[in-house]
Amino acid sequence: MDQLSNAVPARRDRFLIAKRVGAALLALGACVVVAAHGNVTPQAVDTTGLAPLGDDWRSVNPYSGNPTAIEIGSSGFNQNCARCHGLEAISGGIAPDLRRLDNECAGMKDKAARDACVKDNDDYMLTTVRHGRTRNGAVYMPPFEGTLSQEAMWAIKTYLESRREKPLPDAP
Repeated sequence: MDQLSNAVPARRDRFLIAKRVGAALLALGACVVVAAHGNVTPQAVDTTGLAPLGDDWRSVNPYSGNPTAIEIGSSGFNQNCARCHGLEAISGGIAPDLRRLDNECAGMKDKAARDACVKDNDDYMLTTVRHGRTRNGAVYMPPFEGTLSQEAMWAIKTYLESRREKPLPDAP
């Protein structure tokens, strides 16, 4: 009878220990995930070598195909966007794959319609980068206006254009 009464508390103790170890591992895993996300504080981008764009925001990318803008945009993307959108703009699942941003435009035969589609995507991207994205009070993307200049934002867009999944027929 003594062995039976001692067996139940021993099993309960093992269960409690396993439960505590499991909770500790879960908490540690959550810390690793949060730490892996990295510092998402926007970083300024050096745009030396690009023509200044002034105070008025452009509605179409003035740097499309510009090799200097692609190089600056690559650096700016890696500093500010790759944590969520993936290295070389290949998303790891946290945020959209930005190589696909213009995919629906690429299949359009009519040049005027394609140009309008690209302009709409430029507007969408610039608005998103400037003001960020929130949903139900949660910040999914921080706003970059005030940290990134218009030149830096367009340079990043130029870099993304160079990484398109489906290149536009008449892209520079």
